[in-house]
Amino acid sequence: MAFNKRVKIKAVLDQSPIGQEITLMGWVRTKRSNKNVSFIALNDGSTITNYQVVADPNVIAEDILKKCSTGACIKITGTVVESLGSGQSSELNAKTIEVLGEADPEKYPLQPKKHSLEFLREIAHLRMRTNTFGAVFRVRHALAFAVHKYFNDRGFFYIHTPIITASDAEGAGEMFHVTTLPIGNPPRTEDGKVDYKQDFFEREANLTVSGQLEGELAAMALSEIYTFGPTFRAENSNTTRHLAEFWMIEPEMAFYDAEDNQNLAEDFLKYIIQYALENCEEDLKFLAQRAQEEENTKPADQRAELGLIEKLKFVVENDFVRLSYTEAIDILRNSNPNKKKKFQYLIESWGADLQSEHERYLVEKHFKKPVILTDYPKDIKAFYMRQNEDGKTVAAMDILFPGIGEIVGGSQREERLDKLTQRMQEMNIPEEELWWYLDTRRFGATPHAGFGLGFERMVLFVTGMSNIRDVIAFPRTPGNAEF
Repeated sequence: MAFNKRVKIKAVLDQSPIGQEITLMGWVRTKRSNKNVSFIALNDGSTITNYQVVADPNVIAEDILKKCSTGACIKITGTVVESLGSGQSSELNAKTIEVLGEADPEKYPLQPKKHSLEFLREIAHLRMRTNTFGAVFRVRHALAFAVHKYFNDRGFFYIHTPIITASDAEGAGEMFHVTTLPIGNPPRTEDGKVDYKQDFFEREANLTVSGQLEGELAAMALSEIYTFGPTFRAENSNTTRHLAEFWMIEPEMAFYDAEDNQNLAEDFLKYIIQYALENCEEDLKFLAQRAQEEENTKPADQRAELGLIEKLKFVVENDFVRLSYTEAIDILRNSNPNKKKKFQYLIESWGADLQSEHERYLVEKHFKKPVILTDYPKDIKAFYMRQNEDGKTVAAMDILFPGIGEIVGGSQREERLDKLTQRMQEMNIPEEELWWYLDTRRFGATPHAGFGLGFERMVLFVTGMSNIRDVIAFPRTPGNAEF
């Protein structure tokens, strides 16, 4: 078969090797024929652009051409010639075609027409063959590569933190249990509780919601680390912003304070967006056009002011606005949507937990720039955030983006043992369960900070897709663990 001689379509388009004999392999997107010739649009996933193959029925047998229907996988050897039609500079004159895998046109669900995103989620095992999802996952790859490149080039070390854990980093309690005990009839203790001593780990275990706590341990030895791995929330939420399984990027840095943390997060976000702009131009142009068509279906007052690529450049080229939670509350309390009771959650007093509608108002209406919110009330934030001198707030930060709301959450961590244990007691977090975490405050503690970026939210922002289920290959949501 000589698979090693295959040339990718992207390389052919980049180099246009006129006169050379090459072998292409890919999937048929469309085929149109007349008496004299068949035109096959071939795609192999290396680029959004299909490559035109010209097949002469005097050269390629009729029964072979009949099998080259939409969805079929074929191997074509032929000569690259200048294209007479518009759209691309060259095309392939086929000498031989081998059908590697047929696709019955009566049954293949991805026919050359516009399919809804909802329908494509039902066939997520095939949806990457469409232009939209091919573009999304090439951009996702580029963003993931940019994450690793950014941290590697700055001397950070990549740490793999546990997926199975006995701690709840967020204190949310919405976790997936991991057990080998029989579900229907688990062993019980004398007082009737499940006897986890007989379980695999001899204690209750869960899928992780965050690698942060373990990441802090590594930062206390290696100075600057990052994690990039799957995290899980058993939250029964069916919104366009929530997944049960998603990926988190969590850097932790020794010798960083709250301002250092904000500076790094802003620089990091700009870097990976710029990387996508420079390396995914073709896919982003396609996604920008798709996003604009979607915007055009909305009422005029709900349409975004900037197109996708303009929005990405806007984030990269502008300094993020930085303000405290207290300042934000004053702005929101006095805003027209709040006064006219248009917010679903009205802002009445200091201490309110901000919702997505409030975050987006600050970014999209008030400042019209990305926003870094700092110094939140301690009562609405996690136990590990460093307490400010006012006794009411913590050195937290959230970064808010247009169309998304919160995209990054982080803080300077509480390095003072007495303050940390006091906060844990207030929040009823047992010290004995986190003895190892407290040891980092007992032995060689230092000021340190970190943040978390939900990777799918970043992919959502960069691709202009409107549902987070469309930026992860196989979404896990309530009632859905297909594929």
